[in-house]
Amino acid sequence: MFKLYNQRFPLIVLFFLIALIYNHKAVAQSAEIKLANEYYENNELEKARSVYEKISKNESQLPAIYKNYLSTLKKLKDNEAAEKFIKRVMRYYPDINYQIDHYLIISEMQNGKSEKEFVAIINQIKGIPPQVEKAAEYLITNGRLDKAKEIYLTSRNFLKDRYLYTFNLAKLYHLLHEDNLMIDELLNFLKDNPYSIESVKNALQGLISDDKRFDELETALYSRIQKDPDEISYNELLLWLNIQKKKFGKAFMQAKAIDKRSKSYGGKMIEVGKIALENKDYDNAIKYFDYATTEYPNSPHYFMAKNLLISTKQEKVKNTYPVDRAAINSLISEYKDLIDKAGKNTTTVEAMRNMAMLYAFYVDKDSALTMLEEALKYTRPTDKSAAQIKMDMGDIYLLKNEPWESTLLYSQVEKMQKDEPMGYEAKLKNAKLAYYRGDFQLAQEHLNVLKLATSREIANDAMDLSIFIQDYLVFDSTGTALKEYSQVDLLLFQNKEDSALALLKKLEKEYHDNSIMDDIYFSEAKIYSKIGQYDKAIDAYESIRKNYAHDILGDDALYNEALLYEENIKDKEKAMKLYYTLMTEYTGSIYVADARKRYRVLRGDKVN
Repeated sequence: MFKLYNQRFPLIVLFFLIALIYNHKAVAQSAEIKLANEYYENNELEKARSVYEKISKNESQLPAIYKNYLSTLKKLKDNEAAEKFIKRVMRYYPDINYQIDHYLIISEMQNGKSEKEFVAIINQIKGIPPQVEKAAEYLITNGRLDKAKEIYLTSRNFLKDRYLYTFNLAKLYHLLHEDNLMIDELLNFLKDNPYSIESVKNALQGLISDDKRFDELETALYSRIQKDPDEISYNELLLWLNIQKKKFGKAFMQAKAIDKRSKSYGGKMIEVGKIALENKDYDNAIKYFDYATTEYPNSPHYFMAKNLLISTKQEKVKNTYPVDRAAINSLISEYKDLIDKAGKNTTTVEAMRNMAMLYAFYVDKDSALTMLEEALKYTRPTDKSAAQIKMDMGDIYLLKNEPWESTLLYSQVEKMQKDEPMGYEAKLKNAKLAYYRGDFQLAQEHLNVLKLATSREIANDAMDLSIFIQDYLVFDSTGTALKEYSQVDLLLFQNKEDSALALLKKLEKEYHDNSIMDDIYFSEAKIYSKIGQYDKAIDAYESIRKNYAHDILGDDALYNEALLYEENIKDKEKAMKLYYTLMTEYTGSIYVADARKRYRVLRGDKVN
């Protein structure tokens, strides 16, 4: 055994020495590559060339130095050396990208053989789609879009597959500014592959990025619908396009056609109407829901559509100032009619709730509570709808200035919907109740929990209120001004804008030297905006900009004033000026990204 070990020992030593030498050589080679790369990055091109040339004698290192060495030779305008280097690499590594680089370099040298070489490349790979895609992408990277297009089309013709590379070509046509070809490519594909509509939408999402292309696609779709009215996928795409642009009025005809063709019995109209409602386009949402109820009175979707129709009208009334009392009474009548027809049951609980809240804010609070108690009978204690009714009842007690009843109900909802968004919302309402009462310590205890809420919106609201309370208690430990100001928020919750404004004007006189003044001005601006007195809203925002530009509400005031000019006053130039000021003077503001986008849109730039 010992003898055998002694015989093998010299072999082990030999292998070890070989490995050691090889490793030393590899380390040395790696150091040389690093040195050459440093020379390259520092633009010391002759030094880089010298080291790369030495390394290139070892063919195993060619891929490692290829990109930078080739770039070095090109920058030194030594195309002949570059061509020789590429040919040497190709000898050891027959990769399609190296072949394309060789074609590109001899093209630059105006070598008459370059086109022959390109044809050879195409013939070599035209039957192998992965290689075609790789070569085309490499050509695009090198700015040869025309040659990428040639490769795709030659391969498609060779393989006799009309829709091979559709999405690659659409993207390429987009880069070539050949918009008509891009649109035709995708629409032709869609016609023969209607079940791929989502893929087409995804492609268009990145390609249709400005009004010009939008109009071209819209025109092409209308043209195709006229020629081929039975092709429902065109209607679906046009509907999607109009929804993307929030043009719900124009989307109506497509939604109607799809609804009829698919026999949705109002289902598609409800779907699009909900999107319009989410975007606060109340008039068009009403149009969709009204069509669904009128056209399909016996549809299984009827009561849903009817409830949505009335609740949308309700949203519109709530967001119109002054409130139209006749419209409120009309809505109540519509809810009553709906509930009478469908009966009181689980499907009409939502309508019962909505009608009760109309009573609460505009007619009679006690009657509203009675209605909600009735609605509660048609829910199970564990239902989300039961929790929502209790939350509504809490709100009504707050409208009645009975906060203790409110907090009991909100606390019940917290337990019923623990760790759910509604549970967090109830806790936030309890925090606001404590804030309205001037119990800032209790409010902060609730808010500290809510900062960790899974709902980002609730967590952000909690954080904002918490910081607001903290900031003012630092300067006024008694919280006197804050206690009075909190009543403004309560009045606004109760839809008492006139009373809130009167209190704000009183606070202006009492606390004109207090740090709460910017909040007073900001609340005034929001109320004036809501009731349509835009000149007074602007005066309030300007007061913040003039006197409190560097305080926490400086950028908020500037952003909201710009929005007012853009969306309500329709003064494009003034809005642009304010957005530009925000971008340059408040570089760290959370509004900068949106301000930049809005500024570019108003200027007429292409914005994705």
